[in-house]
Amino acid sequence: MKADYYETLGVARSADEKELKSAFRKLAMQFHPDKNPGDADAEHRFKEIGEAYETLKDPQKRAAYDRFGHAAFENGGMNGGGGFTGAGGFADIFEDIFGEMMGGGRQRRSGGRERGADLRYNMEITLEEAYTGKTAQIRVPTSITCDECSGSGAKIGTQPVTCSTCSGSGRVRAAQGFFSIERTCPTCHGRGQIIKDPCAKCSGQGRITEERALSVNIPAGIEDGTRIRLTGEGEAGLRGGPAGDLYIFLSLKPHEFFQRDGADLYCKVPISMTTAALGGQFEVATLDGTQTRVKIPDGTQNAKQFRLKGKGMPVLRQPAMGDLYIQIAIETPQNLNKRQRELLEEFERMSSQDNSPQSSGFFARMKDFFEGLSE
Repeated sequence: MKADYYETLGVARSADEKELKSAFRKLAMQFHPDKNPGDADAEHRFKEIGEAYETLKDPQKRAAYDRFGHAAFENGGMNGGGGFTGAGGFADIFEDIFGEMMGGGRQRRSGGRERGADLRYNMEITLEEAYTGKTAQIRVPTSITCDECSGSGAKIGTQPVTCSTCSGSGRVRAAQGFFSIERTCPTCHGRGQIIKDPCAKCSGQGRITEERALSVNIPAGIEDGTRIRLTGEGEAGLRGGPAGDLYIFLSLKPHEFFQRDGADLYCKVPISMTTAALGGQFEVATLDGTQTRVKIPDGTQNAKQFRLKGKGMPVLRQPAMGDLYIQIAIETPQNLNKRQRELLEEFERMSSQDNSPQSSGFFARMKDFFEGLSE
């Protein structure tokens, strides 16, 4: 008496297609004859697994089995149930599941034409170039279509011939025990054609290596790490196949004054202690080629930021502009002479808590903290 197909695969009767496929793959790998040479029980189990999956993966056969059980396939009903013990049915099932392990599954013959590889080109630009945009000229070593054979790979006056091993299909069947598996043709490597008289210039490849000059448009506002795709500018396809693409990967050189965050720019400006205390002003250059005056109020603290609206980077493919943030860095005086030191010491003696409220408040809170610990 035949075992229940669902029990054979170890799945519930409500299992979906994905669950059936996963269960079949796991069991087929476990009981495959190649992994169990000479084991008749494993081979029998392998057949049962294949028969169960072949039935349940078909919606019509599964519906009949759910209603009538194995009786649905007796006396020729539903094409005899599993019906995969010959080379065709089971080979198709096995390749559908394990195709990627057997050379990538079914392939369509394209007369030997293969798409060319994609290429990568790394380009470094300045922040100023990212601000204004530019048209860059680059030279890329790549494969181009052979002009002598027009990409066919065959000698002038000749043509590729149909592969005699696979009759042009690019696939061959290999028998293994009670089933057969399709594989890529070892003679033509899946192309279906063979070049008997290759082109002397490209050695039958249909392409040659050459350095090409290309123009690349860099739009204003482009960001670091952006990838630009040039369709069809990659390697030429093999034997007249379509060309791949060229990808330009952009990186920005570090700038001497500005750091970028999206469309905003940041610039750290050191000022003297007296300017911070008394107030003042200075001019800062911007990427648009102008200078902007920044006014510093008296009592400005370290790390204070001033926003210059619209002085940042352009927003890519939009009319908007980012902002420029000026961050103040107060510089402590160094290399004081005797008189300067005397003046500072006099200032320190005359200072009150109102002159340095943050410092005074911090140490007052710190004192209360330690007194609280000692209680």
